[in-house]
Amino acid sequence: MVLDRLGEALKSTLSKVAGALFVDEKLVNELVKDIQRALLQADVNVRLVLELTNEIKRRILKEKIPEGLSKKEYLISVVYEELTKFLGGEEGEKIEISKKPFKIMLIGLFGNGKTTTAGKLAKFYKKRGHKIALVQTDTWRPAAYDQLEQLSNQIKVDFYGKKKEKNPVKIYNEFESKLKNYDIVIIDTAGRDALNEELTTELKAINNAVNPDETLLVMSADLGQTAEKQAKVFSENSSITGVIITKLDGTAKGGGALSACSISKAPVKFIGVGEKIDAFEVFRPKNFVGRLLGMGDIEALLEKAQEAITKEEAVDLTQKFVSGRFNLKDLYEQMEAMKKMGPLAKVIEMIPGMSNMSLPKELIEGQEEKMKVWKYIINSCTKEELEEPELLDKLRIERIAKGSGTSENDIRELLKHYKQSKKMMKMFKGMDNPKNMQKMMKKFKGLGNIGM
Repeated sequence: MVLDRLGEALKSTLSKVAGALFVDEKLVNELVKDIQRALLQADVNVRLVLELTNEIKRRILKEKIPEGLSKKEYLISVVYEELTKFLGGEEGEKIEISKKPFKIMLIGLFGNGKTTTAGKLAKFYKKRGHKIALVQTDTWRPAAYDQLEQLSNQIKVDFYGKKKEKNPVKIYNEFESKLKNYDIVIIDTAGRDALNEELTTELKAINNAVNPDETLLVMSADLGQTAEKQAKVFSENSSITGVIITKLDGTAKGGGALSACSISKAPVKFIGVGEKIDAFEVFRPKNFVGRLLGMGDIEALLEKAQEAITKEEAVDLTQKFVSGRFNLKDLYEQMEAMKKMGPLAKVIEMIPGMSNMSLPKELIEGQEEKMKVWKYIINSCTKEELEEPELLDKLRIERIAKGSGTSENDIRELLKHYKQSKKMMKMFKGMDNPKNMQKMMKKFKGLGNIGM
């Protein structure tokens, strides 16, 4: 995975700094070489790598260290700032849904995941309360219509298209009046093996018909350095407003695609980080670099948590934590919310400081298996036992073990986890005061800033 390979290389480089007795020119040169190696392996253009690392070296050796920072802290902060700037700046480019219907047109070549991305984008905005329509105008790839229709059914959004029609403009025009009833309309277009005159003519025609608010180029991370050329050619011919990078989970070359887009003035707006329909994120350079360097991504973590449970559920669960009325039923709801947030490894990666712990893959997978077993146990408990876990004596444990197909040790391990969770929740007492909660959140968010 690109985050794993590039991130591990960069974290290993910065760990040398943490363990060094002195920060001198020799250490800085070693650091720069390690960063160059990591970025080149991620397929970032050689010229761009040299420009980036020369600036890092210049700042570390020439600039005055700000008050309150040690030389080590300053060195790390410079790497963080320059990588963030390199990938598009602090915040990145956002999409503002400013009107209805807001039309987003996806373009790109064959094999980059355009149709899948249309489904992911629809799910992303549906979760944020928008009414979505997906429109298929790809008349070249035979499976495109069926694929997008299936995705529409899966995520429960409306789908429009004509399977036998060969003119994409006619398809769009036929449904245009109906599309006015939606908040966001996402139009999937045809691709080719290369951007040729035929595709350019077709894209211009559909663009004139749709008049999109956003035109997003979909590119795969495995394009590497060729992504820069593709982004430039499309931007010159199609007036693209941004890029979506797909398959960022399955290649070591994603760095090339990300940096190339930034350099070609085609800002990355979303990234696909897995095969599942929910594995899709807004691209925030600052947060992305934070995860690469092991600083976490508290913003993405909170966003996933908000998607997993409603605000009312979160308030209810928080009140139970604070009051000490936390029971097995609440633990079950907590586990369900965690499951909705995605794989445990991905969630841990977003927690500031946790990714630096390098937890073994086997340990994380083992914990996920335990959570499955614990769900069987909880489902075999009575309402009374869920509300008062202290009732679980030897006889009840024996009964639950038989009913759930688990062992008595599994149940005792769950109870141990429950007691530890309840103990930890006592630390949050007093957080029902808004001022105290704000202080805690500031400290929590500050964990990712490595003293900058």
